[in-house]
Parts: sequence; structure tokens; C-alpha cells
Amino acid sequence: MPFNQPLGGNDMPRFAGPGTMMRLPTQETAEELDVCFVGVPFDLGTSNRSGTRFGPKGIRSESTMIRPYSMWLGFSPFDALQVADIGDVAINTFNLAKSMDIIEKAYDDIMAHGAIPLTMGGDHTIVLPILRALHKKHGPIGVVHVDAHADINDSMFGEKIAHGTPFRRLVEEGILDTKRVVQIGLRTTGYSADDFNWSRDQGMRVVQAEECWHKSLAPLMEEVREQMGDGPVYISFDIDGLDPTVAPGTGTMEPGGLTSIQGFEIVRGCHGMNIIGGDLVEVSPPYDNSGVTSMMAANLLYEMLCAIPGANAKKDEA
Repeated sequence: MPFNQPLGGNDMPRFAGPGTMMRLPTQETAEELDVCFVGVPFDLGTSNRSGTRFGPKGIRSESTMIRPYSMWLGFSPFDALQVADIGDVAINTFNLAKSMDIIEKAYDDIMAHGAIPLTMGGDHTIVLPILRALHKKHGPIGVVHVDAHADINDSMFGEKIAHGTPFRRLVEEGILDTKRVVQIGLRTTGYSADDFNWSRDQGMRVVQAEECWHKSLAPLMEEVREQMGDGPVYISFDIDGLDPTVAPGTGTMEPGGLTSIQGFEIVRGCHGMNIIGGDLVEVSPPYDNSGVTSMMAANLLYEMLCAIPGANAKKDEA
């Protein structure tokens, strides 16, 4: 079967055509796919500005300028992997708990087909049901987590599940291989030292944003690759890990964040890891008037696709 290809800009103007990720073909399930793009239009877990329910649509809209071939990496992942957009998970817009079950079951189905999911969020609550599903197949999972916040609150307004709690729940449920979890970009203010130290106490590596200022993150990612080894790795990228100057369209902005270049360095630094999935969360189009946040998100998802094992199987050696 021929590999799916994004619809090119010379075949259809980029402001027209299908509203899928990179204008790829769409199908209802992940059957016969190596990788699927999937949207989770969810913002019931947000604590400040909502709007991430529109994230998948915004990311897809701003993905139209992405071309299939990476000029830096020297290959097109669409020449080696069968990829399609399988649409959005039909979450329950009035019930967070039921939505968690719906999302988990949707990813159970993706796992049953053997596809690697790349998710367009949605707020960061969704990483909990996603990794619950992936853990059933892969066992304890290492994570490259980019974020301004550790998301390890025990509760928020008395609730155990919200966008500030998923990584504590994932640890408690034994889903993470905490010695292979790195949190990059955490910064600014908190309520106590435990806001970051709880992660450290579980064995995670915490790289605060201040440690990243004014430098390339390529050396850091060399260390992270060694830390991850051959085990399964998931990339969870909260767009607020980037500085608001490059990603203003999000709900909980923090100053002093990562640059767009550093975002690329982190995801490209995941090449060679056993990537089993990834997400790009917390894009809120209502606060993204220029579309720059959704554009950054779409490009980072493309970079995740390029980092999946086998994506460069037909790399141009010329």
C-alpha cells in the first residue's frame, strides 16, 4: 500500500482543502497505520483561561504550511511511515470523569491497532488517560515532559484530576518509570519548594528554565538520551513550556520560558529514543489571535513524527 502524503500547496492552495493535520488523509480508526494524529478537544481540567477545547482545530488550521520533507534532518517521515489523521475523541463536555474513561478507551483502540499516537490537546489532564492506555501495552514509561509547571499537585480545589495533577496520579498508579522522567522548563513561582522537589523526590530529573537560559539544549538532550536508554518514551509537551513571546495562546502563561529554538532542540534530541507516542497540549486559540501558538504546536508535532523510530528509514543519503 502506498504511503499517505500531505496534500501539497501546488495541488491545492494552502488556505483551502481538508482541515486535517497537514492536510493528510483521514480515517475513522488507526487500522493499518504506523502513526496517527488524534485530537482531544478537552478543557474541563483547566484552572485559569479555558479554550483548549479548540486546540486541535487551531493546530490543524496552522499546520497547512508544513511541508513533508525536513530540510535539516534530510528526510520525509511520510516516505517511511503510514500516517493519517483519525479525527477527535468524542469527549463528554459536561463530565470530566466520564471523559477520562472515554479518552482511555479511545487510546486502547489505537493500541489495539499497533499505531503510535500523536495527540493534539486539549489541556494537560489528558496525559493521564492516554498513558493509562499506553502503559497496558508498554509497561512503565519514561517521559520527556516540557512544561512551565510540574503538574504534580495532590489536588486542585479538592479534585484529584485536573490539569495540574496528572503526573502525581501517574506516579501513584505506577505508570511512570520515574528514573526515566525528565521535566524541562519548570519556572517562576510556586507555593513551596515541594512544587518542584516532589518530582525530584520520586527520582525524576528536573531542569528548571533558568538552567536553560542563553544556551543550546543539545548537550542536555544527549544526557537525556542516555538516561532513557532503550525503554519506551513518551513526549508530553505543554506549549506553556515556551516563553509567552513565542506562544501566547495558552491558559497559564509564565515569563522566562524556553525559546522556539530550544523547543525544536528538545524534540529533535529525542531522535534515537524508543518513542511510543507524544502530545502537544494547552494551546488555547481564543488567546492566539495571530495563530503563532498553534503554528508552533503544529511544527513541534511534525518534529515528534520525525523522531519516531523508522521515520528516517528512507533517508536521503545524497
